[in-house]
Amino acid sequence: MQLNFTKMQGAGNDFVVLDATGRPIELRPEQWRALADRHFGIGADQILLVEPARSHLADFRYRIFNADGREVEQCGNGARCFVRFVHDKRLTDKRALRVETLGGIIEPRLEEDGRVSVDMGKPRLEPADVGFDTSGLAPRREGEALLWPLAVGGVEREVAVLSMGNPHAVQQVDDVDAAPVAEEGPRIESHRRFARGVNAGFVQVLDRDAIRLRVYERGVGETLACGSGACAAVVAGILRGQLNPEVEVHTRGGQLTIGWERGSVRMTGPAQTVYEGVIDLPDPGQ
Repeated sequence: MQLNFTKMQGAGNDFVVLDATGRPIELRPEQWRALADRHFGIGADQILLVEPARSHLADFRYRIFNADGREVEQCGNGARCFVRFVHDKRLTDKRALRVETLGGIIEPRLEEDGRVSVDMGKPRLEPADVGFDTSGLAPRREGEALLWPLAVGGVEREVAVLSMGNPHAVQQVDDVDAAPVAEEGPRIESHRRFARGVNAGFVQVLDRDAIRLRVYERGVGETLACGSGACAAVVAGILRGQLNPEVEVHTRGGQLTIGWERGSVRMTGPAQTVYEGVIDLPDPGQ
């Protein structure tokens, strides 16, 4: 099977983008994994599938598959690359779009300066929205935030849990470079208290207008940036009373601007095409 693809990145979070607006593309989990493989495939954190909208209320639909082959609800950096892709391919001339995702409708916009902003919707703060089992736990309140104790590898961490269309557990650290992301990230991601797994965020507050962030993404591992993780980290910091309504988020792959004034969260950042090509994807079993 031959597939045309576009390789894109947003703040170092990289994607394979497939155009299924003209004909459907249906792949098995092992084929999604093959595309994302950095040694034998193209290499990506996620694969984005661009499809026609199913509802007259949206312009497009897009689906997100992690490097492990599982479909997930939301990806902020992917949403920005999606907008750049549909404009570069002349699939639309609209600057403001409504797009269906598994996590709900999002509203991204191509800005005049070439960056892309995305209305990520309202954060959901109930543990049930994150699939988080709170039985036997007592949270600590800080400002408006609830910080939940979480046993991780024999130590207890405090995490804010919330959904940005996908689940996040955010903890604060003194130095993000020294944070145990490689050790604790996978333990949090697959923690028994999270029914659907979770993205593990490690955030360092620099001042009221800036944070540093690393995220161990569910089904991917640590990425250079995570857009929904940046949104979750900023919302948690605002609820704790530590951050202003607009924050610069410094990731290892670049900088994102996140704004939240108790309605929808808005994310603004770069999106870039790296290269295009054709891959001969083996059929399952070959």
